[in-house]
Amino acid sequence: MSLLDTLVWLVDIPSVTGEEGPLCEALARRLGGNYPDEDIRRAGNSLVVGRRTGRPMVLLVGHIDTVPAQGQGPARVEGGRLWGLGASDMKSGAAVMVHLLEDPGVRGGPYDVIGVFYDAEEGPFHQNGLGPVLQTFPWLEEASFAVVAEPTDLELQLGCQGVVNAVVRFEGKAAHSARPWLGENAVTKAGNWLAGLHERAPDPCEVGGLTFYEVFSVTAARGGIANNVIPSAFEMNLNYRFAPHRRPADVLARLAEITEGADAVEVKERVDGAPVPEGNPFLDRLVRAAEAPVTPKQAWTDVARLAAHGIPAVNYGPGETAQAHQADESVPVDNLPAAYRALHRFLT
Repeated sequence: MSLLDTLVWLVDIPSVTGEEGPLCEALARRLGGNYPDEDIRRAGNSLVVGRRTGRPMVLLVGHIDTVPAQGQGPARVEGGRLWGLGASDMKSGAAVMVHLLEDPGVRGGPYDVIGVFYDAEEGPFHQNGLGPVLQTFPWLEEASFAVVAEPTDLELQLGCQGVVNAVVRFEGKAAHSARPWLGENAVTKAGNWLAGLHERAPDPCEVGGLTFYEVFSVTAARGGIANNVIPSAFEMNLNYRFAPHRRPADVLARLAEITEGADAVEVKERVDGAPVPEGNPFLDRLVRAAEAPVTPKQAWTDVARLAAHGIPAVNYGPGETAQAHQADESVPVDNLPAAYRALHRFLT
């Protein structure tokens, strides 16, 4: 089966978050043609494929779930692209992983290559399937290196940003909207702060020779109880994407600086980023093998979760970042063999 045929096969097995079971079972059956049963381990709807023999261990990591469908039909190839739900994010990466795991040269090469196909990446952070996989199979922490096959436009994307979500609250006083001077409008009270945030430029931060851009964005807002009542409270979700070198105290200090003037700030979530794996010999070999642009990951990915378990990891995959979660999602057909060849050179 060609790489393209494999991607069609993967796309045509629905696997929306929470419904990954059939695809997990299909992958287990297919990879069972090359691996004995004891080398195919399942944790929920996640799959770990391969065995340790004492060689340096390298993980190939990718999620098998997709966001909900937006009217997409079966996979189709047209104009040099394959169209379908999950084509870029990230069943194209999963297709490359499958072919690498099936390749005799990879299985007999210098590394113990382990495939990790996990569920629930597109859902809430705390339900992400990679966490339970790492807990169920703690020997994975012995890995020397990992490649997460998320969409990267065939770039080698290092590190990843951390993220904070905080509720920013402005308080006022309710009154009849015909007599607003008897109260204080919490929404318009926030106006100057919002205007300043709107004009704020991204803050460049250099880490390991790469430039990450720190950004603050209001992603949700809530205020008011009726059309004729001056709102007494206005709450917004502030999303802060921070460079991977920031320590927790530094992150909170930056957040306090940006939210000065608000009446209350409550951090709801903080997820650290992943460091750039500088001086890592496996990364150096991958850079030479891939011959790809080396860029920072201007987002959060599961390289951070792997790093928290002591596994140095990078992002590299055939999908296009701009195609992720699009209603007309697609991937260039030529990206699949390009990613496969680069990783094959690295692994053999």
